[in-house]
Amino acid sequence: MAVYSLPNTHLVLASASASRQQMLSGAGLDFTAIPAAVDEDALKAAARAENMSAADAATMIAEMKARKISALEPDAFVLGSDQLLVCGDRWFSKPETKQDAAETLRVLSGQTHQLVTAAVVYQHGQRIWHQVESPEVSIRSLSNDDITDYITAMGADIYVTPGVYMIEGLGAQIISAIKGCPYSVLGLPLLHLLAFLRGHELAMKEQL
Repeated sequence: MAVYSLPNTHLVLASASASRQQMLSGAGLDFTAIPAAVDEDALKAAARAENMSAADAATMIAEMKARKISALEPDAFVLGSDQLLVCGDRWFSKPETKQDAAETLRVLSGQTHQLVTAAVVYQHGQRIWHQVESPEVSIRSLSNDDITDYITAMGADIYVTPGVYMIEGLGAQIISAIKGCPYSVLGLPLLHLLAFLRGHELAMKEQL
């Protein structure tokens, strides 16, 4: 496949997210992944205590990830990203148990929620780009049996996302509608990122 790269630097993804890595790879981008270890739950709690908006909180967490790896790779374009699931006045984290997952699905059942998705690029310790998107996802009304059957079918994947679904998989069984960019639903405003990178001479490097 075609591989696109930057002529004067390289792209680093500050994440271990398989979904984000797959999106970048699928778009033909030449990048490396270096996970940034940050305490997301503590940062979210601090953001809530300071009455930060979900958009500001997601941006802050994405920036923390990018800044941490930028200290190791100062010349690179370091991409950090974060996503918050917001339903009403509640923010949701990834479930830690089956009971957590079931409770999340009971709350989301029959409701529309936002996936506030932020991305930040750092270079030389400075933020040089950021973008926030907030696609909306509607979950169909779920009975207790629906939730139990779904959690069983999902297996360990229930712990991967705060909404207990992946739109590219069994999540399609519980979702009734999506409004907004599907890439942002998956955790990265990819089209905006590509536009930014093209502004920095992103070009095809080779044909594999």
